[in-house]
Amino acid sequence: MPDSKDTEDKAQDKAPSENVSEGTPSSSSSVKPTGAKMTPKAAESLLDMNAALKNEMAGMDKGKATEAVRKMDIAELLTGLSIPGKNQKDMASYKFWQTQPVPRFDDKESAGGPIKIIDPEKVSKEPDPLVEGFEWTTLDLTKESELHELYDLLTNHYVEDDNAMFRFNYSQDFLHWALMSPGWKKEWHVGVRASKSRKLVASICGVPTEIRVRDQKIRVTEINFLCIHKKLRSKRLTPVLIKEITRRCYLNGIYQAIYTAGVILPTPVSSCRYYHRPLDWLKLYEVGFSPLPQGSTKARQITKNHLPSHTSTPGLRPMEAKDVDAVQDLLERYLKRFDMNPAFTREEIDHWLLHKPETQKDQVVWSYVVENPETHKITDYVSFYNLESTVIQHPKHDCVRAAYLYYYATETAFTNDKKALKERLLMLMNDALILAKKAKFDVFNALTLHDNPLFLEQLKFGAGDGQLHFYLYNYRTAPIPGGINDKNLPDDRKMGGVGVVML
Repeated sequence: MPDSKDTEDKAQDKAPSENVSEGTPSSSSSVKPTGAKMTPKAAESLLDMNAALKNEMAGMDKGKATEAVRKMDIAELLTGLSIPGKNQKDMASYKFWQTQPVPRFDDKESAGGPIKIIDPEKVSKEPDPLVEGFEWTTLDLTKESELHELYDLLTNHYVEDDNAMFRFNYSQDFLHWALMSPGWKKEWHVGVRASKSRKLVASICGVPTEIRVRDQKIRVTEINFLCIHKKLRSKRLTPVLIKEITRRCYLNGIYQAIYTAGVILPTPVSSCRYYHRPLDWLKLYEVGFSPLPQGSTKARQITKNHLPSHTSTPGLRPMEAKDVDAVQDLLERYLKRFDMNPAFTREEIDHWLLHKPETQKDQVVWSYVVENPETHKITDYVSFYNLESTVIQHPKHDCVRAAYLYYYATETAFTNDKKALKERLLMLMNDALILAKKAKFDVFNALTLHDNPLFLEQLKFGAGDGQLHFYLYNYRTAPIPGGINDKNLPDDRKMGGVGVVML
């Protein structure tokens, strides 16, 4: 069960100049060792599945593009499907994927469901040994000291962008929120320590939840925070960490997982693209996140990204504890419209979506509802969460505050009127941008999931240079739309697929 933001797999996404301008155990896996080539059919299937790669080869006819992909080393393809080699990593351990219950790139099996039936009696009760000098540990995140250890590891060794300019900076409140959701299990917070110094040098974590995949409800583990100390990247710890979190999940009776990565692994169920809406364009320019488009000026960019000072949706207010039931009802109905969506319990709605100032020093999630003034019915909901990035060695700025679009819902979605839905979402999301700006965020990030293609470009989100691939472990289903077309652009004809937001 891999990670949703693997230190070795996923680089931070940022706005590229050409896009931000005016408006960035055994299994049926068939992954071959380094040096192997693909069959023509597998290559064609992979090319059809990945819009980013297809876009890179847009100038070639389909036959030549398929042949080029087929001739590429499998290892190259699995390092991100980027021809210049972006997000490359050492693939010598890639034989690991042959041992995992994940779909093949050229999988002809059409029936959905588990790939491998797990016999809990055959699951090892002990972890595999680590290399000499290191030992397994279970993190107790109820202890401030151990929470801080994880924070420290992630702060210094987690995801960076390709140019080592930005690094995710997860606050301790964020980690508490992300890893101690309803039903959380201490044994799923896995660490590796150096035996002599006792220093935490690696981690992988999971939380339990339920999702629906084409109306089939399954219990899964959301995998996250696979992080390895930079000096230990050559120790091949990633497969060992994945095997250990898998073993622990199996022992708890959960045999499937969901995760995301910025590179291609076998095999994505869907792929979405990142989009960014500048809130403080000048700061983003100064730190190197947003470029100055050719022919434009700083003043023009500041004016272009200006937002009103007041929201415009009548009845919009912060979500309160009394709204949990109404939000759950609305969100449940809205999310069921998507092929893959979360089946949230009331407790999960309360945990994930409601800010509790009495227990949090740093606010993590911002949630708002729209209440009809006459009926007092909750008609809309929108939320975003805070994930800062450290700006590495910059003389003026030390962080970028990024708001990530989280869950939202609107009764307008049930009118079957796409034009009305678009108009409602444009108003609601513009207000979300205003509220994020008021909360002093610098940028507002979103993917092409949910109904996002209806508003991204019109609200001046720029295309990022990153793709986020969604994976299901030990589960097979037909590919799910990710909101983008063959040109890797938002397309409302490709909606209805991804309804899950991964942190």
